[in-house]
Amino acid sequence: MATSSARPGTECDSVPEELGQHVHLPAGLGPAPFGILARMAITVRPLTIETFGDLDGLFTRDQGNDASWCWCMHFRTSGSDSLGRGHGEENRTRLEALTAASNLAPGLVAYDGDDAVGWVSLGPRADYPRVDRSRLMAPVDDVPAWVIACFVVAANRRGQGIGHLLLEAAIGFARSNGAVAIEGYPRVESDGRVSTPYTHAGTPALFERAGFFTVAERRTAPGTTPRLVMRLELATA
Repeated sequence: MATSSARPGTECDSVPEELGQHVHLPAGLGPAPFGILARMAITVRPLTIETFGDLDGLFTRDQGNDASWCWCMHFRTSGSDSLGRGHGEENRTRLEALTAASNLAPGLVAYDGDDAVGWVSLGPRADYPRVDRSRLMAPVDDVPAWVIACFVVAANRRGQGIGHLLLEAAIGFARSNGAVAIEGYPRVESDGRVSTPYTHAGTPALFERAGFFTVAERRTAPGTTPRLVMRLELATA
């Protein structure tokens, strides 16, 4: 596999060839699973401090959703460091500071032209202390898997395959930055559907389509909604 000499988090030039530096689907070239995306051009780029403001519209246009107050910082904190509802501005400041200080982008942004339409938060497990200590998402073994913590897709763009593109880009980004495996943690209900409050974690079908397999199924108590630990092993050579 080709390796990148670029500063981690700023380029995706060593993601699989079919993704390219950025995920870009010209009209008519979208893979079948992406449905309507075959008629659009979507670009996925690592978040940088220069593009940080693009998240404002995506996270806050649908007031009341978790992203509008969480800013994908919940799993990056633990204990008393966590700031919940009513602390959107503080969490925004935290993510902005993280983006400015880190050599590794804290997530990827999907664009339709200049409009940010989707986001995925990912990184090494060490960057997500709440995931590491969670009863539902704690490590299954000693594999240093990366974490896919959250997806955000604009309300008016859901059901168009943007989540699939974000996941494919996340896989390439993790691989290009040395990850040996990457995990997601979707919830699943008895009928196979996922309730709206949990869609930020993705769905089992989303991960299965990208080649992930279930390594653990956990519940907080008997009869509660299970959370899956789904993993994709990445080639290291």
